[in-house]
Amino acid sequence: MKRSIVLPILLLIYLVVMSFIGWPYYSENGKYFEYFGLIALTLIVIVCLFFFLKKRDRYRREHQKRKDASFRRNFRDDKIR
Repeated sequence: MKRSIVLPILLLIYLVVMSFIGWPYYSENGKYFEYFGLIALTLIVIVCLFFFLKKRDRYRREHQKRKDASFRRNFRDDKIR
């Protein structure tokens, strides 16, 4: 499985567990806005991380394709696509 999928899933599982553990503290003190705000902020960061890792994987594949094509071109006259 790709890192761009595994890492955000693991972070989501961690967020769910930590939210469950932290709920009694925030509910006793009436800090609902802080509780849900932290969850929302963490979800935004996880989604941004997912898209960043997907983009990085795509750039890595394109770079590898160009590298392979330039290596082949040294041995025969090939055009890069």
